Amino acid sequence: MKNFICIMCPKGCHLTVDEDNDYAVTGYSCNKGVKYGKAEATNPVRVVTSTVVVRNGESVRCSVKTADGIPKQFVRDAMKEINQVRLKAPVKTGDVAIENLLNTGVNVVVTSSVQAS
Repeated sequence: MKNFICIMCPKGCHLTVDEDNDYAVTGYSCNKGVKYGKAEATNPVRVVTSTVVVRNGESVRCSVKTADGIPKQFVRDAMKEINQVRLKAPVKTGDVAIENLLNTGVNVVVTSSVQAS
């Protein structure tokens, strides 16, 4: 049995996932909890948010995030990759800062624009 607190809505249901019973989920108040509990028990993923350096811009950093969740065990290595990024202004929301992060098929995208100085 694994226990989780669901983060799919503000309720924060206390879920129990029974790995020996086809990952049966209890403690949920909506179907989002079932989906979250099973995914968290079998293949947990996280969206990573951070900032990267921007050269020649009106700001020295811009915010970025993974376009989708990546396997939880890759988060530390993902941050090492993200911390190496140096973009040149101008950058705009939606630009790809890293393509195919750690061969996950997930891009890291810019979430705040920076104009050239």
